[in-house]
Amino acid sequence: MSTNPPLSNLQMSLLKLYASQVSDEDLLAINQRIVDYFAEKASQAADAVWDERGYSDELMTQWLTTDFRKGRAE
Repeated sequence: MSTNPPLSNLQMSLLKLYASQVSDEDLLAINQRIVDYFAEKASQAADAVWDERGYSDELMTQWLTTDFRKGRAE
């Protein structure tokens, strides 16, 4: 017999929210805010790596125009 791990703090919070009746419109808006929150965190983490490694817009343009399989710019 397996036991299920306890719910995370996020799961508990969402269960409390979903226990109250919210409209489909509100549910979509809440879900969008969650998506936006995690997208912003990912963007900030990527920006930190970008700055840490000293990447530039010119380097990104070079990467976007290089066929790495052939080793040359398009």
